Amino acid sequence: MNAMTLQEAANGRWLNPPQACLFSQNRLQLTTAARTDFWQRTWYGFERHSGHAFGFDVTEDFTLQVRVEADFTTLYDQAGIFIGENEQQWVKAGIEFNDERPAIGCVVTRQFSDWSTGLFPGDARNFWLRVTLRNEALRIQYSADGNVWPLLRLCHWPAAPSRFAGIMACTPERGGLEVTFSDFWLGPPVDKALHDLR
Repeated sequence: MNAMTLQEAANGRWLNPPQACLFSQNRLQLTTAARTDFWQRTWYGFERHSGHAFGFDVTEDFTLQVRVEADFTTLYDQAGIFIGENEQQWVKAGIEFNDERPAIGCVVTRQFSDWSTGLFPGDARNFWLRVTLRNEALRIQYSADGNVWPLLRLCHWPAAPSRFAGIMACTPERGGLEVTFSDFWLGPPVDKALHDLR
């Protein structure tokens, strides 16, 4: 697998492109539309697949890493990474505004969405995410400084002919969240021990 950055944007694709976005070197700036979200059924009952996501179709194991900057202020404002196969099978992770503050969290969806969330130990307006798929295991890490990478989630992710891997941003309760993604890298899976924090 050859490594890719956002400079290879012509080889990527959108799920629900925003009206306003800008690619510049290895950066993507976008502004969310109103009532955008990824969610399936659990608790709320509704099914939504309207969030903005940009990424690449991959056929092998991989690691994706990205820096995210945004000012999360409104309930369910969110931005981070998105791994998907279809509207019923996907994962998103990043910062989401809930319980009156920005929190780190992850949603694993296999027909029904499973949400875990917790306090973020740093400035939630500027953070990093890393996701590695290796041997049908999906490992998601986050970082407050780009140096130390605690584990956020580990889950089984079955083999598939192809999957979408990239970034996402949503604002279910409003529009207008400005998000910058930078330092994007998608390539072969990083071979590190599970609790290696580097």
